[in-house]
Amino acid sequence: MSQLNVLLVHRDPLVRQSLRELLGEADFCRVLGEAVTGEEALAMLEHIPYGVIFTAVDLPGEVSGFELAQALSGKKHKPAMVFIAEDETLAFTAFEMGATDYLLWPVKGERFGKTIQRLKQFRAHYKEIPEPAHWKEPAAEVSEEATVQVHLGDEDEDRFLKALSQAWDYTSQARQVDIEKLAVTMDGRTLLIPYTQIIFVEAYEDYSYVHTAKQKFLTSYRLKNLEDRLRMHRFFRVHRKYLVNLDMVTEIASLPGSNFMLRTAGKTRIELPISRRRIAELKKILGL
Repeated sequence: MSQLNVLLVHRDPLVRQSLRELLGEADFCRVLGEAVTGEEALAMLEHIPYGVIFTAVDLPGEVSGFELAQALSGKKHKPAMVFIAEDETLAFTAFEMGATDYLLWPVKGERFGKTIQRLKQFRAHYKEIPEPAHWKEPAAEVSEEATVQVHLGDEDEDRFLKALSQAWDYTSQARQVDIEKLAVTMDGRTLLIPYTQIIFVEAYEDYSYVHTAKQKFLTSYRLKNLEDRLRMHRFFRVHRKYLVNLDMVTEIASLPGSNFMLRTAGKTRIELPISRRRIAELKKILGL
């Protein structure tokens, strides 16, 4: 059985050391990194394929343990998440988000044994799915298959090619259907946010924050991907870090030093910088 790479995320080095010692009894786990903040953990996840993450619910910095889990929710190979907390108040939320376990710290050895058992069960499903048997047929059997050739007249061939082209156009359009809502995961649920409710998107390393009037969501989308997707819906990249819904913009203000700032609608007025090289394009779009 191959080992699961484990990442420990906690501000207290003594907690991380205790976890290392407890995990030393699990031969299928290998601690391969420690982090203090959620930001550090996200950076490490870009380089190492972790199968298990032990994380505190409350982390220093802008990314909490839950936001870390939320950012990973859309990954193809989602790691097991074991949350560490001082009380049970957030246990329900953790399990709603698909947590493998929720530990109250300090944890007793007997209780940690249950965590190990849950990780063993996770490991059994985490391994790669074997290829279907018919993919592994001997080459000799494959070579016995023959291609049937049908000769078409010129007129039939033209009709066939035209029908094939129409079918391709139809399926291509079907694949490009856009429901004008962005799927984000929060508390174990997938929410569909209408584009019209998004005020702006903020780049955060290889992730992004999607801001609405009431809330912000940490997502696994890259800003460039969202820019390509939302451009046709009147979103504009005003800065390398910001993508803005132009329907929410109420004012463009000039600042000293030939700099510009735009302000958005809503109860809380938001000001975002506009890079110099993008201001001309923005003015052209707005007809200024």
